[in-house]
Amino acid sequence: MATTVESEARARPTLGIVLMAAAMLSIPLVDGIAKYLSADYSPLFIAWARYAVASAVVLPVAAIRYKGEIFPAERRASHMLRTVFLVTGMTLYFLSIATVPLATAVSAYFVGPVIAVALAAMVLKERLTQRKLASLALGFTGAIVILRPGGDIEPGILLALGAGLTFALYLIATRQASLVSDPVKTLAFQCVVGMVLLTPQAILTWATPAWDAVMFFLALGALSAFSHVLSIAAFRFAEASTLSPLVYLELLGSTAIGYLVFKDIPQGSTIAGAILIVAAGLILLKRPSGVDQSRPGKMLMQQDNVGPRRDPGGGRLRRRLAPWSSATASAAPRGRGRGRP
Repeated sequence: MATTVESEARARPTLGIVLMAAAMLSIPLVDGIAKYLSADYSPLFIAWARYAVASAVVLPVAAIRYKGEIFPAERRASHMLRTVFLVTGMTLYFLSIATVPLATAVSAYFVGPVIAVALAAMVLKERLTQRKLASLALGFTGAIVILRPGGDIEPGILLALGAGLTFALYLIATRQASLVSDPVKTLAFQCVVGMVLLTPQAILTWATPAWDAVMFFLALGALSAFSHVLSIAAFRFAEASTLSPLVYLELLGSTAIGYLVFKDIPQGSTIAGAILIVAAGLILLKRPSGVDQSRPGKMLMQQDNVGPRRDPGGGRLRRRLAPWSSATASAAPRGRGRGRP
């Protein structure tokens, strides 16, 4: 019966595409709010607030659904490790967008899932195919183009690349943690533990939000949780191979918000580097021959969001789904959601 229900759900890919597109376009709103708030509040405090509000949204849902058993009972150490990576990546990303345009930061951050391919080969002893090697070469070249080593390297870009690297570590750690864990319980765990881990930096940088900023802080966490719910729902109706390319809507959304709200115009090097990194991800989308197309594709990320973004983490480690499914499936968890919560 469960299989029949799942098959019927996946027979509606259009709904899955709509949900995924909405999720990916909501993440730049979260990042835009974080960048706006960083003018008056420390990114370290903003990162904590994002997790705190997301926890307030997710915990009641998890408590009602599971009657008090809101956290995964298995592989707690693995969940803790992945949450540490996710929190670190999101914090680095928030520090980045406080100083560089959104489009530049998210372009550099997207190199993370490509790095995960190399880490999977080193840590998980996976085979590097020609397609994976080509993806690594393009992703590395894209990162170098964005960095512009011949000129002044902006610290914010290095922070975004650091967030992408941490997000790659998050993907590897998620491989085992997500195999048997419920996605909602996993999201609840990372929201609460992330909030606890970030509490010391929040205390050190504490600034009581003004009344006109409270709504932005509430929207920060609520939109983050909302994007995760949308992405989790999307994978009930369509396969990962169908939805994965939609993750690049985040790049378009970040560029639009950066231009409309902050008057940021991406530089030529950022655009060129982003194209190379997007190409690196798209190379990995083609399914290997012999794969059963009727089976759901494996996601490269657990619900986060994140990413890093990165994240409340998902989303952007957002932070924060990744567009690399079948070809990187062995480095990918089977969760459903965004890496930067």
